[in-house]
Amino acid sequence: MATGAIRRFQERVLGPNRTGLPSTTSDIWLLGVCYKISEDDASGDTDAGSVLAAFHQDFSSKILITYRKGFEPFRDTTYTSDVNWGCMIRSSQMLFAQALLFHRLGRSWTWNSELPEQEYLETLEPFGDSETSAFSIHNLIIAGESYGLAAGSWIGPYAICRSWESLACKKRKQTDSKTETLPMAVHIVSGSEDGERGGAPILCIEDATKSCREFSKGQLEWTPILLLVPLVLGLDKVNPRYIPSLIATFAFPQSVGILGGKPGASTYIIGVQEDKGFYLDPHEVQQVVTVSKESPDVDTSSYHCKVLRYVPLESLDPSLALGFYCRDKDDFNDLCLRASKLAEESKGAPLFTVTQTHSLINQNNYGFSEEDNIEEEGHEDDWQLL
Repeated sequence: MATGAIRRFQERVLGPNRTGLPSTTSDIWLLGVCYKISEDDASGDTDAGSVLAAFHQDFSSKILITYRKGFEPFRDTTYTSDVNWGCMIRSSQMLFAQALLFHRLGRSWTWNSELPEQEYLETLEPFGDSETSAFSIHNLIIAGESYGLAAGSWIGPYAICRSWESLACKKRKQTDSKTETLPMAVHIVSGSEDGERGGAPILCIEDATKSCREFSKGQLEWTPILLLVPLVLGLDKVNPRYIPSLIATFAFPQSVGILGGKPGASTYIIGVQEDKGFYLDPHEVQQVVTVSKESPDVDTSSYHCKVLRYVPLESLDPSLALGFYCRDKDDFNDLCLRASKLAEESKGAPLFTVTQTHSLINQNNYGFSEEDNIEEEGHEDDWQLL
C-alpha cells in the first residue's frame, strides 16, 4: 500500500483525492465504450447485470502498474525501487499493456482473477522488474538514455514516447515475427517542432505506412500499429479550448488513453465523464511480483484497481500524450476519419491533424476525408454503446 508520505505528496500535486463517480447521470466513456447511466443506476437500484456494474468491471479489468520495491538494482546504482520518480514510466507501461491486451484478447475482455488466460499472463510477463523482462523499467531506462531517462530522475511524456519507440525498434531487431514480444509497430505522431516544444502534430499516413513496412521488414504493407501523440496544450495547464477535443478522443474505438497528470506526478487516464478524467494511479508502492505464463496460479490482483479516481481535465499539465491502437488498415482509416472530423470541429485548436503525404503538410487543409474511398467494415471489438 502507499505510504502516508507518498499519498500526501500525490494529493499536494494532483489535488485532493477524488473517488467515485463525479456524476450519477452523465454518460461515461471508457476507451471507446459508452456507458449510459439509467435512472435505476442513478438511484442505486443496481445489480450485477446493470450498466454501472459493467462499467466497474471494465474499469477494474484495465492494467494497473505501480511503483515496485525489491527488484534487482539498476546496473551501477543502488536503486531497488522506483518510488518518487518512476510514475511516468509506470503510466506508459500501463498504456502499452492495455494496447497488448486489446490486440490479444479484444476490447470486450474482462479480468477473471480465478481463471487467468494464457494470453493475459503473456501480456503481463514482459513488464516484470528486471532486465530479462522485455518492457521492464530497467530496459526502458536503457533505451531512453539519450532522451534523459535515468534511475532516480523524472521525465515527461515526449521523452517516454521516444524511449518506447527506441525500445520497440531494438526488440524488433532482436527477434523474428514468430517470437515478437510487441506484435505491433510503434509510431510517434509529431509536427515541425517534433512534438517536444509545441507545434501541432501531424499524422502523416505516408509515414505511418512506412513504420508498418519497417516493422514487418518489408514483408507487409500494413501491420497492427500503436500511435503515440505527444502534445503541449498550453503553458501552466491545459488551455480550456482543447478540453472538448480531449474528451472526444475517448469515444474513438482506437483509444488507449492519455499519459498525463501534473509535473512530477504522472497518471494514466482511461475514461471521462463530463469534464473529469478517470485515471489509474501508479503512486502506490507494491512488492515485486513475477508473472509468467508458466505459473497460472500467480496472484495478479496487484495489477488491477477497483477504486475509481478522477481529476478535472482542466487541471492537467499541458504536456501529455495520446495513445491509439489500430488493429488493421481499416481501423487506421477509421481513426483518420474521426481525427479529421474532430480537427475540423475544433474551432482552430486541433489536437493534431491528418494528411496523406508530406507534400500536403503545408497546405491549409486536413488532408484526409471520406472522399478517399475507404471501406468501413465492422469488427468484433468495435466501439460499443451500452
